Amino acid sequence: MLKVLYFARLREIFGIASEEISGVPLETVADLKEWLAHRGEVWSCELASDKVVRAAINQEMATDVDKIHDGDEIALFPPVTGG
Repeated sequence: MLKVLYFARLREIFGIASEEISGVPLETVADLKEWLAHRGEVWSCELASDKVVRAAINQEMATDVDKIHDGDEIALFPPVTGG
């Protein structure tokens, strides 16, 4: 089982803050994003390859090629700007 957390714009657009995913053969962060994108238009638009969506695995910054494992917590969030 994976615990997926959504932050900022993603939480608002998807309408959920977190969920648990199990029984899906996912190996990388990119696999997770691709699987989520197949949920429908809003998901595919926000997780499209031309959109920047950052990820963290177990509170450590990650890239799309990083491996995910059963029991991991994956956070997805848009880039943050500050000033």
